[in-house]
Amino acid sequence: MIDLLAWQDIQLRLREIFPEGTPNRAQSIWDIAARTVFVMLYVDAVEGKGVWLRPDQVTRMTDAQAAKESPADRAMWEKDSVRPSKSDIPGRWYAVNTRESIRDDTIRNALVANGAVIERQGLPTTSPAGKYALQDGFAALFAPELMGEELSAAIAEWQGKHLTAGARMRIAVMRKGASAGGDRILVTFPSGETQRMAPGPSSELSKAVIEIFAPKFLTEPAVIFLSESRDKVVSRHEELAKQIGLNILADRNLPDIILADLAPAHPRLVFIEVVASDGPVSETRKEALLKLTDAAGFPREHIAFVTAYFDRSRAQFKKTVDALAWGSFAWFASEPEHLLHFDGDGELVWKAK
Repeated sequence: MIDLLAWQDIQLRLREIFPEGTPNRAQSIWDIAARTVFVMLYVDAVEGKGVWLRPDQVTRMTDAQAAKESPADRAMWEKDSVRPSKSDIPGRWYAVNTRESIRDDTIRNALVANGAVIERQGLPTTSPAGKYALQDGFAALFAPELMGEELSAAIAEWQGKHLTAGARMRIAVMRKGASAGGDRILVTFPSGETQRMAPGPSSELSKAVIEIFAPKFLTEPAVIFLSESRDKVVSRHEELAKQIGLNILADRNLPDIILADLAPAHPRLVFIEVVASDGPVSETRKEALLKLTDAAGFPREHIAFVTAYFDRSRAQFKKTVDALAWGSFAWFASEPEHLLHFDGDGELVWKAK
């Protein structure tokens, strides 16, 4: 049997193994996940060992039992914990009726989905037999003697092998956004021109919008306007704006980015707010921007509004999602292939190429 860490120490390692940006991270690192991993290690439910966990075993663990770490104590509890019993268990970690939540929210939707737990195949759905075990490489990350740089290297190796490409992309984007700093950020426009922006998360997100979002969702993209803040304009393409019928005024209501798709017979405008902290396209912002385009005589049916975020698991999205304007879109740099549409009237006003 594998030597044990306390479940609190397991949780600390889970936070390293599943960094910010990992899909279903909250359910992969919370107390229930740490205790579930502890119980799996306690009974030796590890790939290749022939032992499989039932979710209700997690509910039956107690602090007193967890302190009994000898192989004999652990083997005895593994057998006792799957026997039917109607007697109360003093100090049990969770109530009996939480087993479904442990199974669905923590094991299936988080640990299995992230490659940490394997599921036993071939069992009838009504079988009471154990069904879950730790993936062997994942279990090895909780060896007490594994510490420091050796632990970090082992975690990185496991992530590279077992986290999906999408998960790794999200993690990389989140880390980049969180650590943005130092040298000025070089942004390459669709035209091939370049501009430098002040270092910081907002500039990193603006760079992602221009270099990734624009060519993905616009057929012939062009940057009309780019700012670092309401007061500092990085780029303003006055001539192109006038060619498509937009008169850009020095107005505090201008968004962070204005893109144009020049491919349609009537060019399409895309107003974008980047949210590294706050400031989404709310109803108020949308109406203010529409007043600008109305004054320029630009048809509303050729206008779209997008709020850009690093990731939908971040606090910035959760904090502002209820303020997003109906009919607008949300885009996440960590999942660049997708757009989230807040359907206001049942009609998709703007569709990506």
